Amino acid sequence: MSVRRIVGLETEFGILESGAPHANPVVLSSDIVEAVASEGSASGRTGAVRWDYRGEDPLNDARGYRRDRASAHPSQLTDNPDMPAPSGDAPVTTLARPSEAELRRPRAANTVLTNGARLYVDHAHPEYSAPETATAREAALYDRAGERIMAEGMKILSRRDGREVLVYKNNVDGKGASYGSHENYLMSRSVEFSEIVRRFTPFFVTRPIICGAGRVGIGQRSQEPGFQISQRADYVENDVGLETTFDRPIVNTRDEPHADAALYRRLHVIGGDANQFDVSLLLKVGTTSALAWLLESGADLSPLDACDIARPVEATWTVSRDPALVAELDMADGTRKTALEIQRIYLETIEGAVRSGGEPDCDTQEVLARWREVLDKLSEDVFSAAAQVEWVAKYRLLESMRARGSLSWDDDRLRALDLQWHDVRPERSIVARLAAAGGVERLFSDEDIENAVLCAPHSTRAYLRGGLVATFPEAVAAAGWNSVVLDVPGHEGLVRIPLEYPDRATRELVGHLLEGAESAEGFLAGFTNPEPKE
Repeated sequence: MSVRRIVGLETEFGILESGAPHANPVVLSSDIVEAVASEGSASGRTGAVRWDYRGEDPLNDARGYRRDRASAHPSQLTDNPDMPAPSGDAPVTTLARPSEAELRRPRAANTVLTNGARLYVDHAHPEYSAPETATAREAALYDRAGERIMAEGMKILSRRDGREVLVYKNNVDGKGASYGSHENYLMSRSVEFSEIVRRFTPFFVTRPIICGAGRVGIGQRSQEPGFQISQRADYVENDVGLETTFDRPIVNTRDEPHADAALYRRLHVIGGDANQFDVSLLLKVGTTSALAWLLESGADLSPLDACDIARPVEATWTVSRDPALVAELDMADGTRKTALEIQRIYLETIEGAVRSGGEPDCDTQEVLARWREVLDKLSEDVFSAAAQVEWVAKYRLLESMRARGSLSWDDDRLRALDLQWHDVRPERSIVARLAAAGGVERLFSDEDIENAVLCAPHSTRAYLRGGLVATFPEAVAAAGWNSVVLDVPGHEGLVRIPLEYPDRATRELVGHLLEGAESAEGFLAGFTNPEPKE
């Protein structure tokens, strides 16, 4: 048994310019993406790498239909705006080179990095879409690498243009806007979507107690004073749906696997918080992966029947506004349970299925042990989990500040600290200072994170995508999740390398070709006509 699976995390960052409160966020986002693309250590140093939209299908709904493009909200059109939502999977190997006029056309800032990630402007925010990873630890590490990349972008703008552009790894602006920190899990299509909705809904409602980032203010516009566990909870307005920027659901229905759609679906999770704590990140990804495994395993799911919540949307708000973790939720069977009790049912059900299925690997053992440890700490003394759970650490710091200054929850000093918590500049980061003082349990060293900034994971197709950008950047005409497009001499047109299977094109499978090639032409020749490995 294993919680290992293909995972990709996406983070939209808050952005502003010091001294220019009315600066256009789209322009600011474009500026920082272009700065990273042109001068960042994770860039190919040949300018921005265009995005290949092949395989993008944002209007395909897991409930069995595709939304009509004309009726879709503009925020849902994340594929190529000049093309309709794709409807087929015919392989393409040769493409016409773009004309000079096409190359001069305005486009949203976008680049692909040497670690296999995509950095681009999305909904007026810079978004870091981490490379695909194969374990919860890898996912957490490459998400943390995004913080370093954004911090470097700020430094480039400061040095080059004398501008103080500030980036925050948070999810709300306190004025009604929320921006996402999405998770993507590759799941077997054999699991009925209705079962995914039923079993994941109570899990997502209660999961913030182990991985929320904490927030000052109640309500979408922080219209009520107080503290809550989750940054995203107040923006949940629906049980199930395709939307991501309005009428946000607990379970999102986008069916865009970026893989063989006959075999896989993508569980697209939009309600999580952006985390800076390693253990919170590990638990967010690891526990969700474990539940996905449980549904795929064919194990008895009846113990989870007791977790069905009567009114999930309202329960989401209740859980988030209860840092004491004592609120009881109305269950569908007429009983009442706390978020801690519901999370423990999930943990014990998964542990039981693991025991009956054989010896778990080390990744699974780590996630299950951490999950139990954190739930035990939260049950005994909430503040005892402060080194592992981000919202608890923030809450403890704010409560200490409130006690020293006799402050109410609507005090501007608390709001300022709440915002400063999410500053990703190492020299200004509260989280970094806490970590240096031993107040945050770290799973990764600075060297681990710097390596993840530069190098793609070896375990997925991101290895080839990022490796080509790092090794032969001048030959990469475009890249996407499902393919890389090369422009090499000797070919009539552009050449698309398909990457339909995320667990292929790994270092083990193609590393000898990429690392042994002296040119893009040599790599392509070896890739299309490989010699047997000795």
